Amino acid sequence: MAEYRNRVRPEWIDYNGHLSEPYYVLVFGDATTALMDVAGLGPGYRERTGASLYTVEAHVRYLREVGPGAELVVTTSVLSVGAKKVRICHELRVDGELAATEELLCLHVSGGRATPFPDEVVAALNARLGPVPDYAGRAIA
Repeated sequence: MAEYRNRVRPEWIDYNGHLSEPYYVLVFGDATTALMDVAGLGPGYRERTGASLYTVEAHVRYLREVGPGAELVVTTSVLSVGAKKVRICHELRVDGELAATEELLCLHVSGGRATPFPDEVVAALNARLGPVPDYAGRAIA
């Protein structure tokens, strides 16, 4: 599991006085970047190999309002790892309460094509495997 922290900035607040929808996704994106860094997929990897992680599907759940100045804590778990893809889950908490989740399907891409992860990246991702939450894999109904 990986952890990412941030604080809600004034410019992230919408006309209702809450964290605006796109900023949840921004924070989750930063949490994905933090996972990439600890899994060996950071900037140096991209420079050496030309490969990176691309999000191809996302499912966000907005569970409670987040106010100005709130401290955001995102925990990230890897749900599954394949040869060329990884499924991850972010859980955003404020004051210990679950405020939002994001489930992602990401591909390892080089030269515009999905390519296999290096063995050391697979090992690093597998080391962060966590339980699959009951909401993972759900469709919008």
